[in-house]
Formats: sequence, C-alpha cells, structure tokens
Amino acid sequence: MLPAAATRNKRSRLSIETQQAISGYLFLIPWLVGLGLFVLFPLGFSLYMSFQKVRFTGDGMKFEYKGWENYSYAFLSDNTFVTALINIVKNTMLVIPIIVLFSLFVAILLNMKFRGRMSFRAIFFLPVIFSTGQVLSEIFNQKAGSLDMLNKYDIAGFVSANVPTFWADPILTVLNLFVVILWYSGVQILIYLAGLQTIGSSVYEASLIDGATAWEMFWKITLPALTPFILLNVIYTVVDMFTVPLLNPVLNMIVTNMSAPNLGYGYASAQGWIYFSVVFALLLVVLGLSRRFVHYSGER
Repeated sequence: MLPAAATRNKRSRLSIETQQAISGYLFLIPWLVGLGLFVLFPLGFSLYMSFQKVRFTGDGMKFEYKGWENYSYAFLSDNTFVTALINIVKNTMLVIPIIVLFSLFVAILLNMKFRGRMSFRAIFFLPVIFSTGQVLSEIFNQKAGSLDMLNKYDIAGFVSANVPTFWADPILTVLNLFVVILWYSGVQILIYLAGLQTIGSSVYEASLIDGATAWEMFWKITLPALTPFILLNVIYTVVDMFTVPLLNPVLNMIVTNMSAPNLGYGYASAQGWIYFSVVFALLLVVLGLSRRFVHYSGER
C-alpha cells in the first residue's frame, strides 16, 4: 500500500508541476510571439538584406546576391562611414564616464534627507520624459546645450592648441553638448537611488560608532555596494548613447542610405550590422573589465 500511495503522490506532484509549467508557457506565448515578429524576424531579414542589392520595382522588392560586397564597400570605398564610426566611438567613450559619475554624485545628494527631495528627484527625471528628438534639436539649434564659459574663457581655443586633433574634436563636441548630455542621466540616477536604498542604515551607524568618516564610508561601504549598479549604468549608458540621433551621424547616415538609388536597403543593412557589431564588442569589453573590477574588489 505504501509504495502505491507514494507512486500516486509522485504522479500527482508531477501533474501539478506540469500544469504550472504549461501555465507559465501560456503566459509567455504573447511575449514570444512579439519577440519573433517584431525583433527576431526584422533582425534576420536585415541580415539577409545586408548580403543583397535591394531594388524596388512594380512587382515589389527584388534581391540580387552580392555576398560581402556591401561590407567591403563600407570599409574600402565609403569615405564617410568609417570616419563617422570612429568619431561616435570616441564621443561615446568621453560621454560615458561623465554621465555615470554625474548621476552617482546627484543620486548620493538626492538620497540624503532634506525637505523637498521628492520634488528634486522628479525634476532630475523630467528630462527623460521631455528629451525627444525634436526638443533636443531645438535646444541644440538655439545653442543652449553648451556651457557659457567655453566662449568666455576661450576653452575651445585652449583645447585645440594643447590637445591632439584626434581627441580635440570629440572633446569639443562633448563640451558643446554638455548640458544636453546631462539630460540623459535621469534613468541612471534612479538606478543609483535604488542601489543606495539596499544599503542598511545600521551599516553606517556601526561605522560611525567605529569612528569612520563620511569619506571612508563612501569608499568602504557605499561604492562597493553600488558596484553592480555601476556596471548596469555603464551598460545602459553605452546602449543609450549609441542610439541618440543628435550625437550619432552613423544612424542618420544609415537612414539616408536607405533611400539612395545606388546603395539602398542592402548597403544600409550592412552598415547597421557593422554598427551593431561595434556596439556589441564594446559591451563585451565593458563586461570583461567589470568582472576584473569585481574580482579585484572582492580580493580587497
């Protein structure tokens, strides 16, 4: 009797687990359908078009296989694409630390207890809501995105005279859009605030009893606890900055080439996949460096 009862219980348990698994997959079906139709299929089709010459006729789209010709044209014949790609990488490398450090500084200030801090948190997040392409373009056209001290103290002339041209141009680009760049810190500030909320107040109280200063608590408690959130913000900022049309001539170039009669969708798709590969490689580098940083912090 006991083995039979145990077998029935096991079958009942398996059936319950199977039912729960089926229920979970049923809830996933809408997301999987959306992923396949709106993400995987467009990605696969764009990869297919990158090896083709796409022409529009009265009968629809016509494809002519070109192999790697679109990719070789991008690197060997297009005089503007590679230069724009290098410039966007340099600009992004300068922008990322500015946003990550600025958002960390603001999040620490907003995490303090003072009157009206919820209003200040909302104010710092408002640019995320209003920073549409048209708004940013208008700010940029009105020269409101740069710092007044650039012209007042001739910082542009100083940078041009003392910094190599390879880095002077991206530095000046970042300075001219400095205010606009800081607009993209809202999400990072929220992520840091969430990370700061995970640190218990008892940890700081214990360190105060031991005689630790605020500077020591930042380096020994706050910063190590925020390491995963710093990594998350770096990854988010990399993806965000590489998709900002205002700072990104590569995206504008891809959109323009889509309607070019001698290039079209095939070449634009190849440019898009080259751009995606560069961004993905950069993310892999960030993940590799972050693992070393986390391992080093753990050893300390």
